[in-house]
Amino acid sequence: MQNKQKDTMVGRKTVKRRVAPVKRSPAAYLVVKLLLKLFLLPFFRLEVSGERNLPRDRAFILLPKHQRWEDIPFTGFAVPRQLYFVAKHELFKTGFTDRLFKALGGIPLNRKKPLESRRYLQSAIRMLENGEGMVVYPEGTYFRKKMGPGHSGMLRFILARLSMPLIPVGIRYSLDGWRIRVRVSIGRVTYQQPQEPAERLLMRIMGEMAALSGYPLHPDTGRPGAND
Repeated sequence: MQNKQKDTMVGRKTVKRRVAPVKRSPAAYLVVKLLLKLFLLPFFRLEVSGERNLPRDRAFILLPKHQRWEDIPFTGFAVPRQLYFVAKHELFKTGFTDRLFKALGGIPLNRKKPLESRRYLQSAIRMLENGEGMVVYPEGTYFRKKMGPGHSGMLRFILARLSMPLIPVGIRYSLDGWRIRVRVSIGRVTYQQPQEPAERLLMRIMGEMAALSGYPLHPDTGRPGAND
């Protein structure tokens, strides 16, 4: 299948820029994971609990708290398997970052214009069908030392097509001498119940994330129209 192309203007000419498909490179993932450990772990002390809640041989969706960029590598450190990460499409704007983040398992998502991400959403479904683990940050962006309202759109899209184990994850940062202590708490597997609306499911998951992270639930969580 040919790669989809984007049109970019250079002077008066329209230039076709190829958009790389999502194809994680196991070697790149391992190398970058090692480099990030060497860079981060001298300054952070990582503690992981709940690893036994992770499925070993089937697909799952991790739903972690999002406070800072380091959440992403620490989520990867906490899970032995290589993962795919749903990320905001702005990270994939240049040819270099597009190829880099996709090689590391990044899946671009345009929350404001989801139709522009439809082929990547379809790729995400195929990856889950193939037994991959995937990370979705329900808050969509950073909320430091508090819970954001969360968004249900990605969950709605996936769960309309597949029944998936959903795993809330709490992440806490605290000072520990001159280092920062990071506690990644992997919660118990949950599923969407029969006839359960996506907004109610999101409220349950966000409640678990809040408890695992030590923050109160955002007041808009579950309010109609606030969590699309």
